Amino acid sequence: MTARTTQYLIGAVFAVLGAWALLAPDSVIELAVRPEFQSDDYLAKFALACFGAQACLFALVAFTAIFTKRTFAAYGIALLPFFVFNYWFYFRVPLLTEVGLLDFVGNLIMLGLCWHGWRVAER
Repeated sequence: MTARTTQYLIGAVFAVLGAWALLAPDSVIELAVRPEFQSDDYLAKFALACFGAQACLFALVAFTAIFTKRTFAAYGIALLPFFVFNYWFYFRVPLLTEVGLLDFVGNLIMLGLCWHGWRVAER
């Protein structure tokens, strides 16, 4: 698999999860957040949709930029704190449901893709 294909796959993870949060924030809250933490407040839905919009924006970058070894490495390193987030909000403060762990799965996939992209990128 080429570096270009690898970065498209990273973009696809962002596009799918981001579009879900942008277009259906109610669904994300209902399925990914435990009932005791759910909110019908407009601001919660707005914030989640904004989060989704930012993910879609990065998907666009991943689909159009040229990633180098440095890009893959930097992105892989930047992903690491998100694993702490996933751990904290599933095990320590159980806010996320098992569906909410899709974020963890997406991060794990992207970390593996970053490793692969770093290995196959030419520069």
